[in-house]
Amino acid sequence: MKKQKEFYTVRGYQMLNCEKKSVTSSMEDYLEMIYRASLKEGFARTNQLAENLNVRPSSVTKIVQKLKELELVNYEKYGVIVLTKKGENLGKFLLKRHQIIEEFLKSLGIQDVLLQDTEMIEHDISFHTLKAIHLFNQFLIENPGILKQYEIFKTKHQNIGFCYPESIK
Repeated sequence: MKKQKEFYTVRGYQMLNCEKKSVTSSMEDYLEMIYRASLKEGFARTNQLAENLNVRPSSVTKIVQKLKELELVNYEKYGVIVLTKKGENLGKFLLKRHQIIEEFLKSLGIQDVLLQDTEMIEHDISFHTLKAIHLFNQFLIENPGILKQYEIFKTKHQNIGFCYPESIK
């Protein structure tokens, strides 16, 4: 394995990852949501996506047109949005990635910011780390006693001294 020789800013790592993929984080969110809708109805609608993603319909249209250019969806203006096979495969992966991270954070006891943290993490996590988290999730499922021990430990140590510096609260 090649040893990393230097640090980057978060944006620097994002830019390095961006070179490896043609779909942006925003596009991933739309594709995941289209996939979710497709599981229920077989397609998605612009207004439905706008509502679910808290964006304007015009924003949905712009992203969906880009997804169409990448051959991930079929879409005609004012029509339904249907995933291509390529889009379906990617959408399925994106939903699974979301679920893996969400399950891991739930195991840690995250509740109030569960969706927000899942969304923030899922776009920048490496595939290698995602696989490791998935395996760890499976380990916890097969060894529920370990998770119970962690919950007891967490309760005992909930007042451990860790906080934000005053200057950034």
